[in-house]
Amino acid sequence: MNKMASILIVDDDADLCQMVQTYMNNNGLQILIASDGRGMRKILDNTSVDLIILDLMLRDEDGLVLCRNLRARSDIPVLILSARGEEMDRIIGLEMGADDYLPKPFHMRELLARVKSILRRGRAHQTDDRFGDDVVYRFAGWMLDNLSRQLRSPDGGHVLELSSSEHTLLRVFLTHPNKVLTREQLLNLSRGHPADADDRSIDMQISRLRRRLLETPKSSSLIRTVRSTGYLFSAEVDRGVKQKEGTLVFTPIVAPA
Repeated sequence: MNKMASILIVDDDADLCQMVQTYMNNNGLQILIASDGRGMRKILDNTSVDLIILDLMLRDEDGLVLCRNLRARSDIPVLILSARGEEMDRIIGLEMGADDYLPKPFHMRELLARVKSILRRGRAHQTDDRFGDDVVYRFAGWMLDNLSRQLRSPDGGHVLELSSSEHTLLRVFLTHPNKVLTREQLLNLSRGHPADADDRSIDMQISRLRRRLLETPKSSSLIRTVRSTGYLFSAEVDRGVKQKEGTLVFTPIVAPA
């Protein structure tokens, strides 16, 4: 990492925040701390951060509500922490746009690994030509603008604003068209780290993405369930790159072997 990434941790456990700050500082990351939603908003109004680590169990506000409101105003990656460790919390958090979830208690090395994975993934999307700002994806009449994260329906009547996690998951499918992907592969490709064997949250994320794509009947079979295996994105996908004169040149995407 060329510059020190700035991480905002929102947690009312002062001792935990201090431990995280010390550990992350020793590993080349800058940590900002807020104990509640008001403090988080104040920092975000005045400071640019690369990632937010958000505890769900805050005294003044529900962390899930904070995550939802944050996603509505920003695409800053969010890593959720929760002492409850319930699967439904994880699923709802990911549905609301969180990029990852880590139950308490956790090992500092795992937190660091997940933080670096999210940061790497974001920077890879910025530098990888497939995910460049000028890339547009075309499939089954839909158009996805990579820079704005806007998804335009085949009839042109709907323009959908995708969350960060929806955008990432859809790009995984678009770059692997007509290829069966297991749940573990989808989690690894969309989050950048190996998935837990019992992590079924990807099913809920796919269900949410399907609802976004069901604006027209033509899209109803784009994401197919392959029983006992995973999912397949059933569409021909073209990748368009904007030329200097503003025109788009499309080429077919062939899924990696």
